[in-house]
Amino acid sequence: MRALTHVAGTLAFLALATLNSGGYRFGAADQAFYIPAVLKRLDPGLFPRDTALLEPQARYFFVDEIVAGTMRATGWSIDACFAAGYVLTLALLYLALWRLGHVLFQSPLASWAFVAAETLRHRITKTGVNTLESYFHPRVLVFAIGVWVIGAYLRGRPRLAMGAMLAAGLLHPTMAAFFVLFLAVAIWTTEPHARRVVGLLGVVGLVGVAGLLLAGPMQGSLAPMDPEWRELLSTKDYLFPVRDWATGAWIANLGTAGLAIGTLAWRVSRGAAAARERGLLAGAVVLLGGFLITLPAVSAGSALFVQLQISRVFWIFDLLGTIALVWLLVDAPREPARPPARWRHAVAALLVVAAATRGLWVGLVEHGDRPLIAVGLPDSDWTRVIHWAEQQPSSVHLLADPGHAWRYGTPLRHAGRDVFLEEVKDTALAIYARASAARVIERREAIGDFGALDAAAARALAERYRLDYLVIDRDLDLPLAHREGPFRIYALSRPR
Repeated sequence: MRALTHVAGTLAFLALATLNSGGYRFGAADQAFYIPAVLKRLDPGLFPRDTALLEPQARYFFVDEIVAGTMRATGWSIDACFAAGYVLTLALLYLALWRLGHVLFQSPLASWAFVAAETLRHRITKTGVNTLESYFHPRVLVFAIGVWVIGAYLRGRPRLAMGAMLAAGLLHPTMAAFFVLFLAVAIWTTEPHARRVVGLLGVVGLVGVAGLLLAGPMQGSLAPMDPEWRELLSTKDYLFPVRDWATGAWIANLGTAGLAIGTLAWRVSRGAAAARERGLLAGAVVLLGGFLITLPAVSAGSALFVQLQISRVFWIFDLLGTIALVWLLVDAPREPARPPARWRHAVAALLVVAAATRGLWVGLVEHGDRPLIAVGLPDSDWTRVIHWAEQQPSSVHLLADPGHAWRYGTPLRHAGRDVFLEEVKDTALAIYARASAARVIERREAIGDFGALDAAAARALAERYRLDYLVIDRDLDLPLAHREGPFRIYALSRPR
């Protein structure tokens, strides 16, 4: 009976999380990096020019190797692998949330309320992170592993928890690092016999980072970003909290952290906490302290501290804050007096109803103009342009509107071909290397106003950057190579 309950629970969680995310879409948002990275692993000959842009971030992630290896072993397509990764992420997240709730709450009702609350996708204020995504993202998978790891630690399996979290670092190292720090402090606090191992891991980690900073690919990363680099990143309003966070953002994030830490402290001091929960309290305090201590380095533009995007620790505080609210409103605190059972049932029901109604609205009304589930790229003229580009030699260099990814919904680089500039994702990739930033700055200036681009300017760009084709939605006096609906593909040179 329990197995059937959790099968039903998993399916319900998948449905509600997907609806609240506006449906499932392949190729969206951050997959503008992950898909080309996987394609590059499958065929190292791809992206002869764009590898310099992709590699600074790709070298810290192994998810591209994992997906590429899975594709080779199974014969699955990339869209099938990403769909499977999405389902795996949500299934693991459901089980992790349920098991964590089972440890922390006295009643199953609170656990169900907790699971329902976590389907309410929202943005963690000024961090660039959503609690759920409408596509497969390794960051969300690592978060799901992190939730499971917290539950494993609370159930008395700290070694398994730490091992799983370290392995998760292969998928998304920065998100995993925040959980590793949180968990290491928790284990140090409650498991005296494990302190030697935790200390050894800490020393090994520090030595490894020092090696990367002094003689590895992170060499020079502690130096401050120059003004031109910082100006390019000014559109990323989650990188420099002191500069970019308004009062409301500070209140939201520090308030969530205060709720989480305060509730944990109250539970521990009043004897209402689960075993090892004081470890979570210690870990949360260190995470918040780490964020505050590193603010000067981030504000000074130290490249490494900016690249770590330390403000994303507030995703963990969001989880802990949700636990605090569910416990206060739905569970049965020993002091003050227990809230009436009718009230607790009403709050739990309200969370479930809110998750369902909001999901139906977001999935079927707000985003009702697109399919709820899109395992592949949409059937559109732009997608056919991408498929046309896939058929061209791998050496071709394409020029398109720098805003094409958000304008048409899918990056042209999904074709596995070099693209002169895709402004949103290329700027995000520029966080990880000064050379990438210089490339984006130079190309933005070279292309100027794409809406005013004429044949002469296109030829000049082609000559300067060895461009082969121009994709545009208006007529120009250039040789037409192909056409899809409103899109004209003009030959700028003979493909090499």
